[in-house]
Amino acid sequence: MEAINLTEKQKQLVEKLGVNTEKEGMPPAPARIMALLMISPELELTFDQIRETLNLSKSATSNALNMLMNTDRIDYITKSGDRKRYFKNRIGSWKESIQQSFHKLERGADLLEEILENRPQHTVDFNENLKDIISFMRYVTKKLPTIYAEWQENRE
Repeated sequence: MEAINLTEKQKQLVEKLGVNTEKEGMPPAPARIMALLMISPELELTFDQIRETLNLSKSATSNALNMLMNTDRIDYITKSGDRKRYFKNRIGSWKESIQQSFHKLERGADLLEEILENRPQHTVDFNENLKDIISFMRYVTKKLPTIYAEWQENRE
């Protein structure tokens, strides 16, 4: 058996983080895999370790891992002389992810602005709420890089 030996507290944390991630819109299997890769004492886990630890089917594990890799949430490495892939959390590249989030927010505001430009004028309340969302997104997009830079300067 290749399951990872987790303490009861670690198992509870996998479930708690998994549920929290599900509430953010991720399906259950990928959410649990993300949680396991965050909590596991081993930083890199094989397909079978993940599958057996979380008691998932092969197809559920495969589909979840593919989804997580396609969305850049996890990565894998190989080891010389070993044909297995070792999956790992991408926490090391969180700064890159933050930068991507800034751009996504900006693109989202651009899209909402285009929608607003093509909305009928008689939906006044809806249009005003949409303007507020766009305004807030633009404000956040402008402020986040400054907050990030300040954090980098003061993090010690």
